[in-house]
Amino acid sequence: MDQLNLGVGTRLQHRQHGPGVIVGIRYATYLISFIHHGIKEIDKNDSSLEEIIPENVTEEIETNSEVESSLLKILRLWGGFQEIVPLGDRWKNGLMILQPADKTQKGKEVPIDVFFHKIVMLRDRLRVLEQQINAHKTLSDEDKVNLQQYITRIYGSLTTFNVLFRNKEQWFIGEKGATTD
Repeated sequence: MDQLNLGVGTRLQHRQHGPGVIVGIRYATYLISFIHHGIKEIDKNDSSLEEIIPENVTEEIETNSEVESSLLKILRLWGGFQEIVPLGDRWKNGLMILQPADKTQKGKEVPIDVFFHKIVMLRDRLRVLEQQINAHKTLSDEDKVNLQQYITRIYGSLTTFNVLFRNKEQWFIGEKGATTD
């Protein structure tokens, strides 16, 4: 296979990192987003790379949800892309009222959709941070795991806000809801 002619979007299998998709091309390397290992820079002539052609695609790679998730991660990392996340119907046009215990002080009213948008932006920025940690060239694997665990605990602290989301698949998931490989 002539690996110097592969383009963005080409699906590859790497012996060490598993399945991935080319997300960027440099002179002598590919930037590849691996499903389980984040973005790595790999030499174009690396003998561990093999192009995945349609008849060799496994179900694991082909599932829509995994492909969709991978593409969203790539788009967030490289394009500042934000997905559209719908607010739960019961909260539309709602108002969040923050009332201090001291009644002589004025409370604050915030439209729920404005507050929700800030929560979604926070989540998106955490995801980008997560991807940057995964792709970082000088962090050790142990440092990456430690930082990932910290981010997972942050997600866990934000699960209170899941009530605002219309779709359960867009919820924050902390340590108790995380799956292990």
